[in-house]
Amino acid sequence: MACFFRRRIAEKLGRTLQQSEDVFIPALSAVPVFKKQQTADFKLSLSTLRVLGILPSTGDIQQQTQDLASRLRQDSVVEDISAGWAVINFRINRKLLVQKILEPFGKEEDDKFGLNSELFNTLKRGTTLVEYSSPNIAKKFHAGHLRSTIIGNFIANLKQSLGNNVIRMNYLGDWGMQFGLLGAGFSQFGCQEKLKQNPLQHLFEVYVQVNKEVEHNDDMRLAARDFFRQLEQHESRAVSLWQQFREITVDEYQHVYKRLGVHFDIYSGESFHQDQAQEVVQQLQSRGLLKTTDKGTGVVDLSAAGDMSSFCTVLRSDGTTLYITRDIAAAVDRREKYHFDEMIYVTDKSQENHFHQLFQILLALGHSWADRCRHVPFGLVQGMKTRRGEVVFLEDVLDESRARMLRNMSLSKTTKKTDNPEDTAEKVAISALIVQDFKGPLLSDYKFDWDRMLQAQGDTGVFLQYTHARLCSLIRTNEGIKAALFDPSLLLEQTSVSILQHLLRYDEVLYQSAQDLQPKHLVNFLLKLCHLVASAHRELPVKGSPQDVAQARLRLFSGACSVLANGMRILGITPVHKM
Repeated sequence: MACFFRRRIAEKLGRTLQQSEDVFIPALSAVPVFKKQQTADFKLSLSTLRVLGILPSTGDIQQQTQDLASRLRQDSVVEDISAGWAVINFRINRKLLVQKILEPFGKEEDDKFGLNSELFNTLKRGTTLVEYSSPNIAKKFHAGHLRSTIIGNFIANLKQSLGNNVIRMNYLGDWGMQFGLLGAGFSQFGCQEKLKQNPLQHLFEVYVQVNKEVEHNDDMRLAARDFFRQLEQHESRAVSLWQQFREITVDEYQHVYKRLGVHFDIYSGESFHQDQAQEVVQQLQSRGLLKTTDKGTGVVDLSAAGDMSSFCTVLRSDGTTLYITRDIAAAVDRREKYHFDEMIYVTDKSQENHFHQLFQILLALGHSWADRCRHVPFGLVQGMKTRRGEVVFLEDVLDESRARMLRNMSLSKTTKKTDNPEDTAEKVAISALIVQDFKGPLLSDYKFDWDRMLQAQGDTGVFLQYTHARLCSLIRTNEGIKAALFDPSLLLEQTSVSILQHLLRYDEVLYQSAQDLQPKHLVNFLLKLCHLVASAHRELPVKGSPQDVAQARLRLFSGACSVLANGMRILGITPVHKM
């Protein structure tokens, strides 16, 4: 595997420069594959060696490159060493490359490929709490929550695959003035019968009606405030209605999560922390951090100069707490309960300032672990519409994606007969949604495009699933061929070598993803793998080849299929075996 070769090159460099071999690992990387072009396998960055102080930071870098390259000798592992521009290129013995990369796939270690790399030794492992999705109670699952759900799921999957203990938390918006509105609105516009038939749709309709009503009806506005006050004071009628709304909504959400292949360990919410939020206010007061404004609101001064040029409101003038106050209480409670080593919040970029203030206040309260809290922001999705018009609910998006995919499959000549075409169409459609979302930087807004998203050709989730299904079909139809034993010398064509060179990069891609929590690295790696596999299908037939050649090629395709499936699962995609 990649770490075997990286370590051998590092040993060579360590002996030549009389340094610990470990210092060279960060400076070595696998060379990206270029189609139909022979390339080296690894490159050493001289700039990195200069930054690390291994080589002098002054002088002609190209001269340093050529001098070092000339001092390094080939051996049974490295068959060629050459100087490029500020890099030294290393080419691995081709037969050994084939043997080492494909070795794990004969030992039933398929699902561990790339995950035991020494690159991950520098990553801190421990308990990671990921808070994601976090929709609002009594509102249907809005399409805008899709991004938080799938990004958070990817981060949780990635952390888990790299050996972290992961806690997946859904922090529901189940408190606040919207419940005052909903409670008051339900007593006027609500209907228990409709609530049973289509719960979220009915609650959404009530919420829209009551919002229109309060614009011109002061009595309704007062009734909403009164209902929320009753809720805060735990009056039984208000609490009973609130609990009914909450249970109904969570139940409905779980159907959507099941369709997306997403699960949570904990369903928490703002309501859990309403009493603790008052304790936070007292702590801020006792530390002299709470100030009262002329309007009677409670604020925390976050300015460096202490001149209130930057502050955060934590208390309304009537003494009720705000969202951020409950967030502070929630963070403290989670640390005490789960002893996390890091906590990651996944929300849209409009909340960046909120989390900046949250972490600042936690630090001001003496919670040094707030340095290990992180916000992963993302941009907005534009133009997500169904044929009926603007999309409001995620279920509409999932239904339409499945229907369009089912139609595309029925029109395609290559579609195989499956036991459950609807289930296959749903899995492929969700893959398409995920890949369209993950291809670019998370912070970017992007335009939702049904037609491009569901294309079978091009860089789409459909293409990933099609490639995986085709590889599974190839393995199934050649079950009689024993790929466990194979001759590495029969996989030396450039088409084979390109796939193996690409697989060398897998641990680096996962490492990069773990650093910046961006799924684009893994998506682009898998799409490139699929393009290389498509070429190999044309140029390296298994059927009709001599037995030993067929065995070797099947081993190559099995390895590619395994890495593709593992990478898809980390992204949150369920691989299909037929389509």
